[in-house]
Amino acid sequence: MTTNRRNFIIAGAAVAVATVGGGSFLLAPTPVFAATAQPDQPVMPLVDGMVDKVEGSMDAPVTLIEYASPTCPHCAAFHTTVYPQLKADYIETGKVKFIVRPFLRNEVDAAIFMLAEAAGPERYEEVLSTYFSTQNNWMSAPGTQILAIAQQLGFTQESFNAALTNQELLQAMEAVRTQAMDDFGVTGTPSFYVNGNKITTGYDFEQLAAAIDPLVPADFVPTAPSSTAPAAAPAADAMAPANDATSPVDSMAPANEVSPAN
Repeated sequence: MTTNRRNFIIAGAAVAVATVGGGSFLLAPTPVFAATAQPDQPVMPLVDGMVDKVEGSMDAPVTLIEYASPTCPHCAAFHTTVYPQLKADYIETGKVKFIVRPFLRNEVDAAIFMLAEAAGPERYEEVLSTYFSTQNNWMSAPGTQILAIAQQLGFTQESFNAALTNQELLQAMEAVRTQAMDDFGVTGTPSFYVNGNKITTGYDFEQLAAAIDPLVPADFVPTAPSSTAPAAAPAADAMAPANDATSPVDSMAPANEVSPAN
């Protein structure tokens, strides 16, 4: 990841933060669904520098992993139409632990996942779901709308800028993308894996259920999700603010396609 590209992320989103008041990162308490994956998680281990955010019971018999892009319309459709039923029927009953991993197709994807990481494991899903559910509102003007939504989630100018200048995190997320393509065969978004096996039949609720149900033991007793203490997030690297005010939408890849890695 070049310095210019890192600056491009800031230029597209932080150009609108100049008038935002300073202050700390204030977030209201919310119920905790997310948990940090255990180091010995056997299913599709993640690259060094990143920690999976697990939603659901750590003891669930099925692990569902999604590689997602916030600018992908199909990902947004999944999270707004399929995910609620998946959560109610499988995640909250303890059958499935659900993991969303970043698959960056452009700078806007990077910005949103960096904000989700900065919010912490307990707010990770909330931040992503908020951007997925409002995708139609910010896609045409991400440079201003991503900030506006971040403010609604509790970010300040300081915390917003800190999130988007975390060079270590940005490099780790690009490594996740490379691993996804090279090791797991991800070619686009969304891509789903059930206990390490890629789903090729589709990802509507019925198709996911057909892949999950055979892996749930017949004597399984539904339980409430459990959570563990989250691991500390990587420290943000300081970086000079961008001077280029070009919007990242200019480099946005077409939906569901993989743009060349830089």
